[in-house]
Amino acid sequence: MEMDMYDYDAIVIGGGHAGIEACLATSRMGFKTLLITQSLDAIGRLSCNPAIGGLAKGNLVREIDALGGEMARLIDNTMIQFRILNRRRGPAVQAYRAQADKFSYSRLAKETLEREGNLELFMDTVVDIIAEEDRAVGVLTERGWKIYSKVVVLTTGTFMSGKIFIGEYEHQSGRLGEEAALGLGDALREKGFHVGRMKTGTPARVKKSSLDFSKLEIQHGDEDMRPFSFLSGKVTRPSLECYITYTNEKTHEIIRNNIHRSPLYGGKIVGKGPRYCPSIEDKVVRFPDRERHQIFVEPEGVGTEEMYLNGLSSSLPESVQHEFIRTLPGLESAVIMRPAYAVEYDYLDPLDLYPSLESKILKNLFIAGQTNGTSGYEEAAAQGIMAGINAALRLEGKEPFVLKRSDAYIGVLIDDLTTKGTKEPYRMFTSRAEYRLILRNDNADSRLTPLSPLVKEERRMALERKLSDMEEIRELLKERKERGKNGLDLLREPDVTIESLSIPALERFSSEEKEEVELDLKYEGYLKRQEREIARFEKSESVAIPEDFDYDSVDGLSQESREKFKAIRPRNVGQAGRISGVRVSDIAVLQVALRGLKGGK
Repeated sequence: MEMDMYDYDAIVIGGGHAGIEACLATSRMGFKTLLITQSLDAIGRLSCNPAIGGLAKGNLVREIDALGGEMARLIDNTMIQFRILNRRRGPAVQAYRAQADKFSYSRLAKETLEREGNLELFMDTVVDIIAEEDRAVGVLTERGWKIYSKVVVLTTGTFMSGKIFIGEYEHQSGRLGEEAALGLGDALREKGFHVGRMKTGTPARVKKSSLDFSKLEIQHGDEDMRPFSFLSGKVTRPSLECYITYTNEKTHEIIRNNIHRSPLYGGKIVGKGPRYCPSIEDKVVRFPDRERHQIFVEPEGVGTEEMYLNGLSSSLPESVQHEFIRTLPGLESAVIMRPAYAVEYDYLDPLDLYPSLESKILKNLFIAGQTNGTSGYEEAAAQGIMAGINAALRLEGKEPFVLKRSDAYIGVLIDDLTTKGTKEPYRMFTSRAEYRLILRNDNADSRLTPLSPLVKEERRMALERKLSDMEEIRELLKERKERGKNGLDLLREPDVTIESLSIPALERFSSEEKEEVELDLKYEGYLKRQEREIARFEKSESVAIPEDFDYDSVDGLSQESREKFKAIRPRNVGQAGRISGVRVSDIAVLQVALRGLKGGK
């Protein structure tokens, strides 16, 4: 028997990190939203590494926060260790990373959603998108509910037709112990979506009291636990130690002797796995000359014995896992609480999306997160907030909100997905961003808060106070004279820091504000150069291509570029030039054709 529900503006499918940001965005922009998830107890679960941030990923979290999202505040209130990565290197590659108490993180995420006024939570499994003509108008659930809305945001993570593998064992699950979402992948195939398979994995968890910590290297956190959110005050949380150990030849020998029992090498898994986060069997096979591999032993929370073995994901049988894990120094008597496993799942080709993350196949359907072929909580949340904002803007009848590559790492992420697509789980790196010196960790609020349709008055006022403080800092530096130079000129010297100038009046400003002023001064020349590069970039981005442009009418285009242009439908000449395999000569031909089109009007 089918049952009907009506009167929702937006439906968000999936309660992971993309779904959290998407449903908060639509509800906070004033629209009645329903979040449908398979388990209310699994909202915001950190199913793999219990950490937020990292290289480039930390920048994404701060950008999500600057846009009005939630991830930064969740980690600020649940972190159990904090570090600034690449502290000794340049500011363009520095990033925040924090270990999370994963149980507190998930609980706080659920509580945050439950408190949101325009948001309702509903536990069921979506098996189909209801479509009328070429538009999404609602969803059908496993228990027979037909639920209608004006927009739908799809964020299924690894659950769409998910299957886990542990040696010879396999089961239809999105995570160990959690059933897969079955039916939706097939339903989308029937609607014309390009559905593929991807694979990821997670390591075993071991019991803390079974480890010999005298044999492990201690990895201390930073004493100063800085907040990810620009609105958070000082973080005062318990800080736990992380540890390091290493594999050895005995570990590798056990893995090599059992490699035929890995479903990855036995042909059971067809999905492409993450190249930048390989399983331990991948590492042993691909790097046979490596004598050892570093393994991080990280706590999963304050009130749990579980320790996460970062760098040791595997799909080998549990008996083999027990054997090779106990070859690691300090883990000779390790008790395995949860085994490592691989998970294979359906994903949707992101080339079928507009830069707004709306589907080209079904209007009013927005897609975000691992469903688009990405990896990582941060990449998922970044897409989730953008999909949610754009779904809300669609409801308002406004133009989509699209970030450029020069605006944010989020702009780089979405442009890469919608222009180049991906055949393996996409991971954000600083090297993907051409303008990374401008897209720094510290200035995300200055870059993005004024642009965001989601931001509330509290955040705008906080930014105004910060910018005012930074201007006062510059004025105080101007007044400081030393060696015939003022403080601004002194700070441009590589060996001078703002703290070394010892200006008492600066003590009332935050270290983050002072550091941002210092970085702006030290890298002033590089920043001006990047601004000139951005101006050239934006010139090509400003040459728009009509959505219904007839590429078949353009003489001189190669057949390969013509087909790619027709499939991807780039929004402008800049995006067209970033499509993989497109020739420079074809971009020149396209520009001539567009000038002719403009002249004809």
